[in-house]
Amino acid sequence: MDQIIVIATGNEHKRAEYAALLTIPGYRIVSLRDLGIVADAPEDGTTFIENALQKARYYAQQSGHITIADDSGISVAALDGAPGVYSARYGTPDLDDRGRRLLLLDTVNRLNPVDRAAAFSCVIALVLPGGREFTCVGRCDGFIAHTEEGAGGFGYDPIFWVSARGCTMASLSAEEKNAISHRGRAVQQLKILLSELLG
Repeated sequence: MDQIIVIATGNEHKRAEYAALLTIPGYRIVSLRDLGIVADAPEDGTTFIENALQKARYYAQQSGHITIADDSGISVAALDGAPGVYSARYGTPDLDDRGRRLLLLDTVNRLNPVDRAAAFSCVIALVLPGGREFTCVGRCDGFIAHTEEGAGGFGYDPIFWVSARGCTMASLSAEEKNAISHRGRAVQQLKILLSELLG
């Protein structure tokens, strides 16, 4: 029977991205939901690294398995790097992904003239049952689009313009996105690390 690697998320989009990106013979990717874990890990760090490690440590202890947690977000030059680590909690508590995305888009559009440069960042923390810890970092640079575009991806993808592809992240296929995204780049480092650790 395959051993498991826990992805510390209840988000099925994110679990599916990891499952597509991370194929390790003898291991299968499961989410917190798959294990029935509903407790929320502390997430009060001021950097992506701090938050990713907090979550990975907490859920490794909860599950007893190899655990991967990430913290990611979008940083906008015109907003002095905001929302950054607060990307998933941007705006008021009642906002969903689309509400946060539209709020950010409206905030940037109201600034004129404005530097629309932005970057997606992702830190993946890996915690082994014995307590060893590792981190991998990925980044994707782009711009805030003027309007939403594309039906793929999730979160801020429909307003993140990828100049090299001439479209938003949400307009890319899953394969194209995984090749250039912040998470995809961090996962490539993680695959190398896991192959070394797990043989």
